[in-house]
Amino acid sequence: MGRRPPADGGLTDGPAPLRSPRPRRRLRGPAGTLAVLVVAAVALAPAAACAAPAGTRAMWLWQKADPAAVVRWATAQKVSEIFAYVPPKLSGSERTRLAKLKKGADAAGIRLAALGGTPEWAFDHAAALAWQRTAMGTGLFHAAHVDVEPYHLPAWKTDQAGTAASFAALLAKLRDADPRPLEADVPFWYHTVPSGTRTLADEVLARVDAVTVMSYRDTATGTGSIMEISADMLRRGEQAGRPVRLGAETLDLPDCPHCTFYGQSRQALTAALAEVDAAAAAYPAYAGIAVHDYAAWTALRP
Repeated sequence: MGRRPPADGGLTDGPAPLRSPRPRRRLRGPAGTLAVLVVAAVALAPAAACAAPAGTRAMWLWQKADPAAVVRWATAQKVSEIFAYVPPKLSGSERTRLAKLKKGADAAGIRLAALGGTPEWAFDHAAALAWQRTAMGTGLFHAAHVDVEPYHLPAWKTDQAGTAASFAALLAKLRDADPRPLEADVPFWYHTVPSGTRTLADEVLARVDAVTVMSYRDTATGTGSIMEISADMLRRGEQAGRPVRLGAETLDLPDCPHCTFYGQSRQALTAALAEVDAAAAAYPAYAGIAVHDYAAWTALRP
């Protein structure tokens, strides 16, 4: 089984870790000059973003679950992308299982992203790059989805700036090592972490193709809700031209019950996520919701 993120993704009661171009045909004449100016302006602007259609869903899959069952569940829940865990050392049996998952997902119109990560990757770039070569070398995945949470390292407390800088450097190396999209899981509070002349949220957005926010709360809107804690990253995503997916938790979190839909019904979760869709439609960067994770989601009562 792959490493699961910590119980609350470092999200309990706010930022706890702070405490402890293609060539273009030339046009001649005035019209051509105007066209060139317009093209230049567009090229310098962030990529245009458009809010995802309501009901756009993704799902983390950390378990060695039966591929057919996973695809059936994902299809029933209208999941269009699965983040499937790939271990650093991929055995023959694991590759076979992932290949079966890929075949079923393709038939169902579901995309697969390779999921992996550990806090130590923030400094151990060689290990992260080796994982990326292994996972993406299978040809089974359209993207790499990394979950690296450097704030769980002791170094975060003793040298936060250095740790954040090394983490940002890792993302740049992963981005440059493979042409396929790179997405990262992030806590909602990275905007509170200084990094260079900006914030860690901005540094991450500058190095990846998309982010998934661990916006783990058990209410959709209002004080302390998924939407309230995600608003800053949604705005930054728009400015950076990066899609921002929000995350919903279903694991049992005894130390943070307000961070999860555990104990609620699937119907209640579905209703809350629809409410998030409606509220998040106002943000062009909104890319839908990812549910963490397959095992806990399927265990919710109807």
